[in-house]
Amino acid sequence: MDLDLEKYILDHIDDEEAILRELDRYTHLHVLRPRMISGHLQGSLLKMICRMVQPKDILEIGTFTGYSAISMVRGMEQDGHIHTIEINDELEQLIRSFIKKAGVEHQITLHIGNALEIIPQLPTTFDLVFIDGDKRQYPDYYEAVFPLLNAGGHILADNILWGGKVAQANMPDDAYTKGIMDFNDLVKNDPRVEKTILPLRDGLLLIRKK
Repeated sequence: MDLDLEKYILDHIDDEEAILRELDRYTHLHVLRPRMISGHLQGSLLKMICRMVQPKDILEIGTFTGYSAISMVRGMEQDGHIHTIEINDELEQLIRSFIKKAGVEHQITLHIGNALEIIPQLPTTFDLVFIDGDKRQYPDYYEAVFPLLNAGGHILADNILWGGKVAQANMPDDAYTKGIMDFNDLVKNDPRVEKTILPLRDGLLLIRKK
């Protein structure tokens, strides 16, 4: 997106919450691959979707430093809860510290480990699932979470345009692009769901279970 246009958009949506601004800055200063953070625009969209959908229970695959989880919980009712899974144990202390600073530790349960091993052990079903983990495993995530998604529930999948690589004429030569493309095709051909794509940042696939 053109930087001037992006600035205009950011200037005309709700202000970024102070704790999220602090988390964004800390991530960019101290964490490897800080571009993975959701950031203000996507965070505000996730919050708004939660306001609209009103999920009671959310599953997030790929916590990173916690920006998206905190954004989503801000759009939930006080009795809403998020289970979020992060495979990088080096981020655990950082995530927990900002969840506590945000005052939402009672609404967010952090799991550290492999999502495909953790998902079958989760104690509840979900109204909303946000997939933003290992792109190679997107099809596996989809199959794992679908039985836990309530009827009428939603799945949001990030990075599904993968820098435009999904639209290139040649077949992908890396496992990440192939994982995204296989996932997109899987969802496209699944009659159990409705789906559409928002070309926000790197693409957001919105899925609704019939």
